[in-house]
Amino acid sequence: MKCKINRNAAKFLKKVLESEEAEGKMVRVFVTVNHIDHAHYDWKLDTPTEHDEIVTTDKGIDVLLDRREDFLDGVWLQYFFVPQEEMVITNPSKEHNHHHHH
Repeated sequence: MKCKINRNAAKFLKKVLESEEAEGKMVRVFVTVNHIDHAHYDWKLDTPTEHDEIVTTDKGIDVLLDRREDFLDGVWLQYFFVPQEEMVITNPSKEHNHHHHH
């Protein structure tokens, strides 16, 4: 499975992972709603399960992805400051003109 992350998202997630509540946990990206032709995504701190693949991004952040969910292969985590601070998770390889703001 593949996962991309932009520089701002990596900086944001590194800070989150350094917090006390993140001890022993990793970043998990998951599908909140599957619309057949596209999905909506979110993220949380979690621990690996038997169905997970740990994907190491080029920014050094390990991300948990459930191998059973096809929409997760190829997700892209981006953090933007403008027009508002937010994490945006998309999957350009699976969707066309759909995205989810978190």
